[in-house]
Amino acid sequence: MERRIGVVGILVEDRQHAAGKINSILGEYAEIIVGRMGIPYREKNLSVIALIVDGTTDEIGAMTGKLGGIRGVQVKSALVSRR
Repeated sequence: MERRIGVVGILVEDRQHAAGKINSILGEYAEIIVGRMGIPYREKNLSVIALIVDGTTDEIGAMTGKLGGIRGVQVKSALVSRR
């Protein structure tokens, strides 16, 4: 199966509720995560997480689907073909 490299943006509106669930899912998919950066945006009462990923569309889609299913979490991804 073809692999993709991309960026996943995660916007967290309810950090206290979502943090443990997010970290559990990210740990489950650690093998496709190349890098991670998290920034608290205190002025807006949000947290933003940016991931660099390298995996199949099925792997990345499964991870983003689980993350997006958490209340107060929004997820967007941009992927390109790996050469």
